[in-house]
Amino acid sequence: MRDSPAGGVACVSVLTPRLSRYIVSGMEASTRGHLELLILAVLATGPAHGYAQIEALRARSLGTFDLAEGTLYPALHKLEREGLIRSHWDKVAGRKRRTYELTATGRRALADGRQRWQSVRKAIDAILGEAAWASTFG
Repeated sequence: MRDSPAGGVACVSVLTPRLSRYIVSGMEASTRGHLELLILAVLATGPAHGYAQIEALRARSLGTFDLAEGTLYPALHKLEREGLIRSHWDKVAGRKRRTYELTATGRRALADGRQRWQSVRKAIDAILGEAAWASTFG
């Protein structure tokens, strides 16, 4: 922070151009390392095909997570290889599509992931939250 020419206090941007690009470049980058957990959470509500999962992620995140199919399907295949989800083919209106669902192992992984996320969230809130901001700049 610095004094403004009018005698008040002006805020200096804490975002460097590189950091601004990262934040503004889209939320797809922010799903790295979290996408699998997000998929498990979507499938906890019931079986779904890939496009329905993309729609659910978009809707539940209020448009923040608008994933391309090329981002989702590799993660689904990884989760299936790890035994956290399983899939089967359905035929709907003459079209084949693969439907995915959680396994018991996937439900346990989701519960563990939610606990880990809560711990990380508390730590980040302690650093970035309003109380931390006020004590640093207030």
